[in-house]
Amino acid sequence: MTTLITGGTVVNATGRTRADVLIDGETIAALVAPGSTALGHDLAASAERVIDATGRYVIPGGVDVHTHMELPFGGTAASDTFETGTTAAAWGGTTTIVDFAVQRTGERVQDGLAAWHEKAAGNCAIDYGFHQILGGVDEDALKAMDELVSEGVTSFKLFMAYPGVFYSTDDQILLAMQRARDNGATIMMHAENGPAIDALVAQHLARGETSPYFHGVSRPWQLEEEATHRAIMLADLTGAPLYVVHVSAKQAIAQIAAARSRGLNVFGETCPQYLYLSLEEQLGAPGFEGAKWVCSTPLRSREEGHQDDLWRALRTNEAQVVSTDHCPFCLKDQKELGLGNFSKIPNGIGGVEHRMDLLYQGVVDGKISLERWVEICCTTPARMFGLHGTKGVLAPGADADVVVYDPAGHTSIGYGKTHHMNMDHSAWEGFEIDGHVDTVLSRGQVVIDGGQFHGRAGHGRFLRRGLSQYLV
Repeated sequence: MTTLITGGTVVNATGRTRADVLIDGETIAALVAPGSTALGHDLAASAERVIDATGRYVIPGGVDVHTHMELPFGGTAASDTFETGTTAAAWGGTTTIVDFAVQRTGERVQDGLAAWHEKAAGNCAIDYGFHQILGGVDEDALKAMDELVSEGVTSFKLFMAYPGVFYSTDDQILLAMQRARDNGATIMMHAENGPAIDALVAQHLARGETSPYFHGVSRPWQLEEEATHRAIMLADLTGAPLYVVHVSAKQAIAQIAAARSRGLNVFGETCPQYLYLSLEEQLGAPGFEGAKWVCSTPLRSREEGHQDDLWRALRTNEAQVVSTDHCPFCLKDQKELGLGNFSKIPNGIGGVEHRMDLLYQGVVDGKISLERWVEICCTTPARMFGLHGTKGVLAPGADADVVVYDPAGHTSIGYGKTHHMNMDHSAWEGFEIDGHVDTVLSRGQVVIDGGQFHGRAGHGRFLRRGLSQYLV
């Protein structure tokens, strides 16, 4: 089928222009001047489907490179399945996710990846890829890294937190980074000093400080900065590319900025929750309400200025990507596992549906430019993780993942309003956005239009990713 999106303003990371987008089947065939007959005929008359985007932006589909669908954690599992989670993503203008396959200590890496293929296959409404979590680094895991790179899984996540669960020691991190240096993979790092955090958690609980607020207090910014610095030094030593996930502290982003100023391949990701939410307002909510916003790294103090510094880092490219770390848990029967003990609250916030809207509000508020919005939510994630040319850009030959976004529209975020994630609450209840996702196409197929979901489970394809195209 041929589709023509006409009358809109096409926005890529490199600029904006009035243009019509011609789609042939699953790919973009051409960007042409409005009303052009440059291809030898009247496109509007010959296209099988015409989408009127007058007065609206036409942007690449969002690329969220940090999600956790169906992740087992803390005695339960993330509440979104690959079907519900990717459907919610489509509602919010995200057309590609990269989720995390999990290898736990004692398991084969390949078995962990196979389990995630089984979860996702035939269930995704949009395209998807995988990173691989390494729960143990030994000789078998190092060999598996080479094997997975050849299978299109080209990034590996390690944890400096969660001793006894995902934690890797410094020597294990060193070995994994050396292997990534040799095979071209990117190392992703959860940078918090886990053993020190565990000691602080035990001290708070011993004093009877059990409410959700102390989740944030027990994971202070010093332990994020220290771990970020340590990860950077190991990456410097080995020459491996390093991507620090969910950066929440201004001191940690300063460490990344300093490394980048030295020419290192070190990159930083933040998430909407660290741009908008805070320790005092959300984690400090009365009673157990703060459990809704328990995530790691934790929300930071607004009084200390972390949120403003992260917005600045996005403007100056000290942070390169905004993902969600989408890891949803219901309050009832899941977050409630931590009643009376904040350390038992499953860590995670649902946000895959709202990232594009929340970051567009940053455009409206003058915090980032329109092009930067596209860059950090679509183009750079695709380049960073081996999808450039097919995802994150509106250009001939790219996949026809397209969003028609109305700057004059309005989005009320919250459960029972625009909320489609499989959760009994929303971390974003009450947020109002000066913009609206009107139409979403995934590989040329309309999946969202007119306030209706037109997609289906199984439309999404697994993406074999190449190596990062964002390295210096």
